[in-house]
Amino acid sequence: MASVPLRLTDHAYDVLIGPGVRASLPDVVRRLGARRAVVVSARPRAWVPDTGVETLLLAARDGERDKTLATVEALCAEFVRFGLTRSDVVVSCGGGTTTDVVGLAAALYHRGVRVVHLPTSLLAQVDASIGGKTAVNLPAGKNLVGAYWQPSAVLCDTDYLTTLPRRELLNGFGEIARCHFIGAADLRGLPLVDQITASVTLKARIVEADERDTGVRHILNYGHTLGHALEKETGYALRHGEAVAVGTVFAGRLAGALGRIGPARVAEHQDVVESYGLPVALPAEADPGALLRLMRHDKKAVTGLAFALDGPKGAELVSDVRQDVVAHVLDEMPRAPLAALIGDTAPDTAAPETVAPETART
Repeated sequence: MASVPLRLTDHAYDVLIGPGVRASLPDVVRRLGARRAVVVSARPRAWVPDTGVETLLLAARDGERDKTLATVEALCAEFVRFGLTRSDVVVSCGGGTTTDVVGLAAALYHRGVRVVHLPTSLLAQVDASIGGKTAVNLPAGKNLVGAYWQPSAVLCDTDYLTTLPRRELLNGFGEIARCHFIGAADLRGLPLVDQITASVTLKARIVEADERDTGVRHILNYGHTLGHALEKETGYALRHGEAVAVGTVFAGRLAGALGRIGPARVAEHQDVVESYGLPVALPAEADPGALLRLMRHDKKAVTGLAFALDGPKGAELVSDVRQDVVAHVLDEMPRAPLAALIGDTAPDTAAPETVAPETART
């Protein structure tokens, strides 16, 4: 088991990584002094460990369709009915959309109740559950309404990953691949648990330096500006990690067009992404004009287009990038039909079984 500490000025917690670490949940709940827990799970009952206290189990669904304010409101209403207090705890068990939605509900309920994450997807273990960012989508774009709410613990049980379909693993590799360009060593070929630990360690150190995303934390969005636009433009047919992978290739090309990096480093972006079996081309169906409009809604954009880009000093936020340059790089990107981009894994896209829709007390 690996333990990665995350230490902030007024809050600290550990990220436990390894097989069977979800069994630590009762100890975590006991340490917090909670008398009640609400577990929100997008996974079967058997995947949810005992909390050691009176517990309400609520069903969830991973996926963008439930990443809404309506879902947050519904969860908070259940918290009220159960009598959850500020001294109690909420537990998420699922992928990145579940940790995001549950984290935001915990941040808002009674102006903040403690939350523990049990991420069950690779994407959630290496990124979404770490660092305290919570958010839901609006029709205009991804993650436009949210809050910073740090968890009290994160339990990355790698046993969960053995149940994932191949495409869902690739989804997580999109976040691991972009780590190559924001300060991680070359993670290709390492055992999966080592890749997870390295990715979490990198993110923890960046969050410690900039919890509220006012500086260096922007580099964690490497590949995400175009990635989020691609998700929206494809109706989320392209998954987050897949879209970030394409966005990472684009970020390398844009950095090259701006003279920030040379041709070899530009090519390295595509080489790294391809080595994980991820897509590197824009969906042929994507409208470049629509992508530009969506990228203007990115949270980093203040007066113009902004991207986390590689450069002589490493990755950093570059603001006010000229639209004509971005449009030119988009036009020069390779293109492929959307079905071909996800076709590698199309036969293996079924989500793991979810908890039955009714709630239950245990």
